[in-house]
Amino acid sequence: MSGAEEGMHPTEPYPRNLGSEHPVVVPPARAGGPLPSAPIAVPPPRRRARWPWAVGIVVVVLAALAVGGEFVARAVVAQQIRSQVITALKLPADQQLDVNVGGIVLPQLVAGRLDDVRLSSKSVALGPITSAVQVDATGVPIRGGELGSAKGTFRITADQLEKAITAAAGSTPIESVTLVGADVKATGSVTLFGASVPLSLALTPGAVDGELTFTPTSATIGAMTLDASDTSSPFASALKPLFATQKLCIADRLPAGVHLSGLRVDGDALVATFSADSAITTDPKLLENGTCPAN
Repeated sequence: MSGAEEGMHPTEPYPRNLGSEHPVVVPPARAGGPLPSAPIAVPPPRRRARWPWAVGIVVVVLAALAVGGEFVARAVVAQQIRSQVITALKLPADQQLDVNVGGIVLPQLVAGRLDDVRLSSKSVALGPITSAVQVDATGVPIRGGELGSAKGTFRITADQLEKAITAAAGSTPIESVTLVGADVKATGSVTLFGASVPLSLALTPGAVDGELTFTPTSATIGAMTLDASDTSSPFASALKPLFATQKLCIADRLPAGVHLSGLRVDGDALVATFSADSAITTDPKLLENGTCPAN
């Protein structure tokens, strides 16, 4: 082997005719050296993957559709409930009635039952009184079936309560009503031995068989106070009628499937609690007005 051949290594020929997909460039000539006999292959530029952006856009669009569908479904369901309640209870068409459906509505529509529905109105006429009403219902069927449960309250203000007790008092001379602690205080006047004497009654509220009840626990006549159980006073027999329980029936203003369960003083109002039969959504008779006990 000659000296010129020592230290030299065989080389592979440059690739040729690789086509348009594999462009090649020709390296510049080295200073003082010969031009390269073949171009050098250059790999094509790498393309960035775009599919994550497409997936993100799809997710955003689907979320927007779901939110829009939920908004529409909630509005439609609330309107349908309001319309059915007003029709079933024979309320005025323009009755103010707010409907709030809890949770996400779309899955509940698929299941055929609403988990939590609240109905509220600031003013509903119940016989001689007008009160604010709130009802909380669970398991409300959409396509038929019994109601899970429904409980609510009537909130009666002091002036409305005065109208109610005045109407229920009958011959008892009640002129004004106030709320004191847990009791109702009714004031008026009574005639004793030909003279008009100031009268004040402490009444305990209650509810029995569709009636609001007001039971006197004490009576103050002039400067004298008597308990309902006091029979030793010389005026006991004369004042006995004052201690009779006064009743105000509103059962004939309520559906037969709605039952009063209590009556109590709460701050500046009297609150009546009630519940509804589960079958009120399946038995039309329970939607008809109830009846008052015979006197």
